[in-house]
Amino acid sequence: MRFTSEQRLDDGVLEREFTLGEIPGILWTPGSASASAPVPLILLGHPPLGLHKMYPRLVARARHSAAEGFAAATIELPGSGDRPRWAAAEQARADLRRAMEAGEPVSDEIIDALILPLVEKAVPEWQAALDALLSLPEIGGPVGYSGGVISIGIRLAVVEPRIVAAGFFAGSFVPRAMFEEARQVTIPLHVLLQWDDEGNDRQAALNLFDAFGSKEKTLHANMGGHTGVPQFAGEDAAGFFARHLR
Repeated sequence: MRFTSEQRLDDGVLEREFTLGEIPGILWTPGSASASAPVPLILLGHPPLGLHKMYPRLVARARHSAAEGFAAATIELPGSGDRPRWAAAEQARADLRRAMEAGEPVSDEIIDALILPLVEKAVPEWQAALDALLSLPEIGGPVGYSGGVISIGIRLAVVEPRIVAAGFFAGSFVPRAMFEEARQVTIPLHVLLQWDDEGNDRQAALNLFDAFGSKEKTLHANMGGHTGVPQFAGEDAAGFFARHLR
């Protein structure tokens, strides 16, 4: 991991951009981190739209995490942002747009092509980033995962024992194969569902929640579309991570 820039935000949070091989990322640590014990870490997932486009939402989430005394970090997903284009992913996105613009149902084949290769590529990169982040003296764990492509979160929750709690947003397509993996998830979960999400199959989201094997899992369903998440939903998620990472 190589830090390429740093700045102190107005609330004292230290923001550092880094690269891990060819993968860009950002780390935020609380302003008091240098004067205190190593802090827990929340990995901030996001959709494959690029870190630059997602930055305003990511930094807002990171500030909330820092206010709770947690570090937060994110990395660029494969084929997104400034990373090399990925032909298969571009084709899958084009097929998805074509189906949605035509008002056709999105087929399992399109969902599989869009999501499964992304999971296979992204999860090892998240694990490599976690290795590097936990080697820093200011970060000590435990670790949570929050948001982003829910299938990536599911796979991480299954294969990464250092992640002890996860907050998922039920707002992305989920391949049928991921439902079986969901049954293997046992860590505490906080799942957010927008009831009128225009791009999400509500019943599939409810079925996925039912499939999770966790003894502690909470579903927070709010009225409104994909971008209508109420502010208090973020406060509820912060409380969830405070319970499990402190």
